[in-house]
Amino acid sequence: MTGFAAREGADGTGASWSWELRSVNGRGLDLRLRLPDGLGALEAPLRKRLSEVIGRGSISLSLRVTRDHGAHGLTDPAKLAAALAQVAQVRAAAEAQGIACMPVDPVAVLSLRGVSEAGEVAAMPAPEVLLADAEPLIAAFTDMRHDEGRALAALLSGQIDGIAELIEAAQKAAAARAEPQAARLRAAIAMLVEATEIDEARLAQEVAALALKTDVTEEIDRLRAHVAAARALLAQGGAVGRKLDFLMQEFNREANTLCSKSQDAGLTAIGLDLKLAIDQTREQVQNVE
Repeated sequence: MTGFAAREGADGTGASWSWELRSVNGRGLDLRLRLPDGLGALEAPLRKRLSEVIGRGSISLSLRVTRDHGAHGLTDPAKLAAALAQVAQVRAAAEAQGIACMPVDPVAVLSLRGVSEAGEVAAMPAPEVLLADAEPLIAAFTDMRHDEGRALAALLSGQIDGIAELIEAAQKAAAARAEPQAARLRAAIAMLVEATEIDEARLAQEVAALALKTDVTEEIDRLRAHVAAARALLAQGGAVGRKLDFLMQEFNREANTLCSKSQDAGLTAIGLDLKLAIDQTREQVQNVE
């Protein structure tokens, strides 16, 4: 199931950070964390926390930390005075030659070596501060996944209803083909009896075997049971993606058998529509945790 959340924070001492948490579909749980150097202690508790709220998917969590430098300060007032004296000397020599000089830029003077230096870099945020800040990020992430889950559940429920309608249509088509099939079978038996001498007991066995090969009652009953199981899983909620995926395989197996035993154009057409509906539903099931 896909999801995304982002968050920014700061500790008031010159350190700021930004989080990104995202997920895509996956068969299992794959956690990938990208943390700044010096914050490796966060990995174990973050993995533990994420595994508590996510059961399946490829999860990527990244943290970026920015630390400010302190204000520039004078290293030695005497060096500043010497630098300014040198600037004045250069200006006087240039003007004596008739060369106009631009006004002196104070920032340029401060950038001269030895005149000023950068202050200390802000300290790395404390791990406990970052772990506390990660909680709202994880909460926003799970809220988004829950919203998507509810929308996906509604979509799957509609698709399961469509499968159930096709199953009922298959049952009606199977019942409607019974009499034409029986008439064809009686005609074939009559021709066989007239043409050859045949043991009636053996004939009855062959007729029973033929009828069994074309009977789709069990397949339709199992398909109905799968519909009930799918609806129960959707009502249950939670991490049911694996169970639904297995159930879709069972749906497909029964639909294949129904088509192979059909021997009727109308029932075969319904069986093919059923297989298509099952495949479409299975594609959506891949998005379920």
